[in-house]
Formats: sequence, C-alpha cells, structure tokens
Amino acid sequence: MADARRGFLLGVAAYAMWGAFPLYWPLLEPSGPVEILAHRIVWSLMIMAVLVVVMRRRSQLRDVLRSRRTTLLLVVAAATITSNWGTYIYGVVNDRVVETSLGYFINPLVTVLMGVLVLGERLRPLQWWALGLGFLAVVVLSIDYGRPPVLALVLAFSFGTYGLAKKSADVGAVESLTFETAVIAPFAVVWLLWLSSAGDAHFTAEGVGHVALLVTSGLVTAVPLLCFGAAATRVSMTTLGLLQYLAPMIQFVLGITVVGEHMPPGRWAGFVLVWVALAVFTVEALQHRRRSLALAAEASAV
Repeated sequence: MADARRGFLLGVAAYAMWGAFPLYWPLLEPSGPVEILAHRIVWSLMIMAVLVVVMRRRSQLRDVLRSRRTTLLLVVAAATITSNWGTYIYGVVNDRVVETSLGYFINPLVTVLMGVLVLGERLRPLQWWALGLGFLAVVVLSIDYGRPPVLALVLAFSFGTYGLAKKSADVGAVESLTFETAVIAPFAVVWLLWLSSAGDAHFTAEGVGHVALLVTSGLVTAVPLLCFGAAATRVSMTTLGLLQYLAPMIQFVLGITVVGEHMPPGRWAGFVLVWVALAVFTVEALQHRRRSLALAAEASAV
C-alpha cells in the first residue's frame, strides 16, 4: 500500500473514531460527565505514559520540562483541552449531539478569527465572507434555540485556543498529551477520591463491564490521536484540512438519527449557513494554495 494512501486511511480512521464518540460516552452512564472526564484524564495519562516508554520519547518529554515557555503553553493547552473534553461529554450524555457537532463545524472559522485577533493575521476577502456567514449562522441558531449555542461556542473556542497553544509550543503529539494529562490528573484523582468517599462514585458500583468501559476511555483517547499523528506525516495539510469535516458530519448524522434530536426549519437554516461558510472557506483556501504553488514554481524556474 502506498504511503500516501495509508496516511489517508489512517486520517479517515482518526476522524471517524472522533465522529463516533457520541456512541461511546453514553455507555459510561450512570457515571456523570465530571466523573467520566476525570476517568478519561487518569486513564489517558496511563496510556500515554506507556507510549512514551514504548516509543522512546522520554528525552523529548524531558526537553518539554526544560523550557519554561513550552511548559506554560502546554499548561494552557491542558486547561483548554480539559474544558473541551468536559463540555463535549456533557453535551453528548445530555442528548445535545447536534449542538456539539456545530462546535467542530465552526472551529475552522473560529481558528481563523483567533489568528486575526491574537496573531494579527490578515484575512483575504473571501475569508471575511466566510466569517460573516458563520456569524450569521450563529445568530440564526441563537434565535432558533432561544439562546446562544453555548456548548458549540465553548467547544469551538476552547479547541481553537488549544490548537493555538499547541502550535506555539511545537511539541510532538505523544509527549504533549502526556504532559497535558499529567498536569490535570492530580485534580482528576482528587475528584474521584472525593466521589468515592462521598459514596457517589460509580467506578466499581456497576459491575466489571462498567469498570472496563471507564478504563478504555484512555485507549479511546490515545488511538485516534496516534492514527492522526501517523496520517499527518504521510498526507498533505490540505487533505487533513478536508478530512476534519468528517468527524462533525458523523456526529451530526448520529444526532438526528440515533439520538433522534429534533431539527426545526430554523436550525436547518443555521446549519446550511455554516456549511456554505465552510464551503467558501475551503474553496478559497484550496485556490490560494494552488496560486501560491504556481508562483513558487515560476519563481524557481526563473
């Protein structure tokens, strides 16, 4: 199998697994969202620690600890990914899967907006049009819901901040997630111990199957990440950029079919506006990349 094809399939696998998360987290009930989140953090750390040893990344992890700037950036990343995970789990177990999918649909637009506000980047005209359509979509959905789509906005901005911190830190995925979960794990352990002392923990109260499901939350976190990391080294960023829409599309379909969430006309209108904005954004990005490559080719030929 060609390396590029293998990378593409690994990318599809990663985003498909992320898209299928709405089928997994409800299986962990009656554990509540915070308990599920705490277990995900603790077991993810266990899995990532093993991966660091197996993949011989201990020296890279030590390098992270030597840089104060990198450490601070990854602390920010740890805080934002924790809020992202918690918000997503809360949305899924409360049958708000469609709204969580919206968060990941608008995430590329939010990331571009953060580039403007935080990094001072300049947008091209069609990018402004895409952002404008995205803003209009949020207004339409706010009217339909009778409130702003808070879950979607928290997911989009937390993941956008997480991506910005990770990009600035420039650390490998395995050692990065290991550090992030290590930062948050003590708080997760304290929470789980408190739940247990209060008699409200469900870890061992629901049988062996429930224990196994909670423990596998670490694998569920690590496996898509490893597939994504392997894909990122084999395919272009353009391909990865297009594949990122696979996860929220799967989530959206699961929300309206398996979960059975109601989609009134106003909500459909809001989502259509989001999809049009993403289409404009994606087509413009592809055209800009082609123009840049053509100019680079011309310059090298001179």
